[in-house]
Amino acid sequence: MLIRFKKNFEKIAMGLLSFMQEGKDIKKLQETIKEYETNPDWHLYLWKEDDVLGAIGLKIEAGGKAIIQHISVNPSHRNAGIGKKMVNEIHQMYQEKYTVCANERTNQFYQKCETNDEI
Repeated sequence: MLIRFKKNFEKIAMGLLSFMQEGKDIKKLQETIKEYETNPDWHLYLWKEDDVLGAIGLKIEAGGKAIIQHISVNPSHRNAGIGKKMVNEIHQMYQEKYTVCANERTNQFYQKCETNDEI
């Protein structure tokens, strides 16, 4: 289930985002988390089952777009459909008000989800 990011999940969220290709720079990760905390147009969600296993972040842009800019799943839980579940839930949450799409970093995964039903 997706839960909204809260400050007490900061270390977990940073750890998950660090698994993304550009997530190796600690300073950049801290800036990204700060943006999610302070910018009302940035929305970060965590996928929680027994533990927090994934993160998905999006940015709302003028013109009615909700752009998925971060998707990350704990490596030990990959290939279990968690990323796709996160994308599907984001669609459910935002599709009535926004056009949900992906940026350059997340587009390849997003397209894979689209071709494998539901979205």
